[in-house]
Amino acid sequence: MIDELKQRKGFIAALDQSGGSSRKTLANYGVNLSDITSDEVMFQYIHDMRKRIITNEYFTSDYILGVILFKNTMERDINGVNTVTYLKNRGIPAFLKIDLGLDEESDGVQLLKDIPNLEEILDEGLKYGVIGTKMRSVIKEYNEYGIKKIIEQQFNLAKKIIAKGLIPIVEPEVDIHAKNKKNIEAFLKKEIIKQLDKMASTDYLIFKFTIPDLPNFYDSLLKYKNVLRLVALSGGYSRDEACYLLQQNKKMVASFSRALLEGLNISQSPEEFSATLKNSITEIYNASVKK
Repeated sequence: MIDELKQRKGFIAALDQSGGSSRKTLANYGVNLSDITSDEVMFQYIHDMRKRIITNEYFTSDYILGVILFKNTMERDINGVNTVTYLKNRGIPAFLKIDLGLDEESDGVQLLKDIPNLEEILDEGLKYGVIGTKMRSVIKEYNEYGIKKIIEQQFNLAKKIIAKGLIPIVEPEVDIHAKNKKNIEAFLKKEIIKQLDKMASTDYLIFKFTIPDLPNFYDSLLKYKNVLRLVALSGGYSRDEACYLLQQNKKMVASFSRALLEGLNISQSPEEFSATLKNSITEIYNASVKK
């Protein structure tokens, strides 16, 4: 699995919209929000959308390295088979989004909310067969104290996840609208290197970054044997713009969420849906692989 994650061509699909972002996702998908009368109805709509994507003929291991899932999706079935198992049967490993959202902004950043039941979440993920996790925090401005706190929190969690035999996707997102974004990224990388210098070569992890201002800026992190991949979030860019920027980063592949879903609509016929998804997957794959 480690060799697969390091060497296989493709990108990681982020299908992990949770309770906080699901309504916006469904609105973009063409669902009438007045039809969402409860959280259960909302999550059923979300699962039906994800099922439509995952079962599509173009959503295959030829293009997809892995899928990030929300807990609710992990626990549901697709065609009578658990979602994680269904993906595994198609040669696609699953990662579990474990964060519970973001704290209020302080010191220029939004830390992860505390995860008091982390052990329970990780054990449940292992039970279902996920191979790793993902947790997202956000940097809004250049504030060295805040950035240090972000990295300390991310790596403290990563170590607990690694101890469980899972692969964490560490995601310290930099807001694409942040002033001094280039300086933020420079300080962020320095703090990450300090943490990596303390880790064993078998403490495997993946980094999920905002596409940097300087192309290939994070490539040097791959000299650490435990860094399996550098993946990019779309961060508010349109798919075309995100793919254009990603293509300039030779060793980074996509892990897009909203940009992957762009153009999909609940009212599309099977043929229209497939054509739109094929175009999305092809464009993101090419930006990830053909550089």
